[in-house]
Amino acid sequence: MEANEVVRAWGRILTGYHPALSIEITKECPLACPGCYAFQPEHLAGRPLTSVSDFKGDDLVERVLAVVSERRPLVVYFVGGEPLVRYRELSLILSRLEEKKVHARVVTSAVRPIPREWARARYVGVVVSVDGLKPEHDERRKPATYERILKHIEGHRVIIHCTVTSQMMKRDGYIEEFVGFWSGRSEVKGIEISFFTPQVGETSPEILTPGMRRKAVSILSSLAPRHRKLVLNDYILKAYSNPPQNPSECIFATITQCLSPDLETVVSPCQFGGTPRCSECGCLGSIAMHAVGARRLPIGVKLGSLFKVSNRVGQWARSRRERRKLEALSPPVREPLRGGP
Repeated sequence: MEANEVVRAWGRILTGYHPALSIEITKECPLACPGCYAFQPEHLAGRPLTSVSDFKGDDLVERVLAVVSERRPLVVYFVGGEPLVRYRELSLILSRLEEKKVHARVVTSAVRPIPREWARARYVGVVVSVDGLKPEHDERRKPATYERILKHIEGHRVIIHCTVTSQMMKRDGYIEEFVGFWSGRSEVKGIEISFFTPQVGETSPEILTPGMRRKAVSILSSLAPRHRKLVLNDYILKAYSNPPQNPSECIFATITQCLSPDLETVVSPCQFGGTPRCSECGCLGSIAMHAVGARRLPIGVKLGSLFKVSNRVGQWARSRRERRKLEALSPPVREPLRGGP
């Protein structure tokens, strides 16, 4: 992140706006991936994603642009469902955000061709989710197979995102082979690694044991010097082993507002919804921002401490702004008519 972008983000926080906005642009998805957080039954405060309405066509375009205009984010994440289900509408939205110089990231399975015009946009990034090596990925994420991904990312510069699960850690050399394969692709400009984040009470086979997590961090540490496309540094590696313990400690959750497909229901406490087991969080967004918060300014103050103070100021500014809105909508109080002397 450039220095001017940091200043702009800080300004948003101080004035009570979220610098980042995550939109589940549709509830439709042609995949049925094991462990997908968006389709967990508790995703929306005890309701599934499919319980809310979503939009199409010009209605979707106008509503999304109105939300962005009102909430003034610096970056918008488009997730789902599968965003490419709405690729026509999304292309119109992205072109408008490009004009406004608002950064956008589309997180997709690449199940269908990615529009070519997205590759020419300065403020648009594409993140392709890949669940491990070809045999496992193709089984888990069909019809978004390796063959389709490789075909659909041609002519683009994408980020590959992989969520490490316990199944991957049971085979020696798995992560090394995965990183090696995607590092060698010219279409790939970065590789992001998250760890599977369970919900409270979940007993999924995807969940990493503490030993697996330590081993994964060790492997990534050894790979980072040889694979420059890995989105890693020493601060992130340390944060993998010590994630934020609850939503109030998570800077990423605090600065990112997440909306469901009806563009009204807020997904909380973070993009996972439900009740995530924060002590085992492996979301790279959360980990990376936690790593930033651990760094110290030259005066010795942690950035995380500065953020907490700034966020309190922003909460006051937001509540004041919302009160003014309510006052503007309320009819004026009229004095009762008085009788004669």
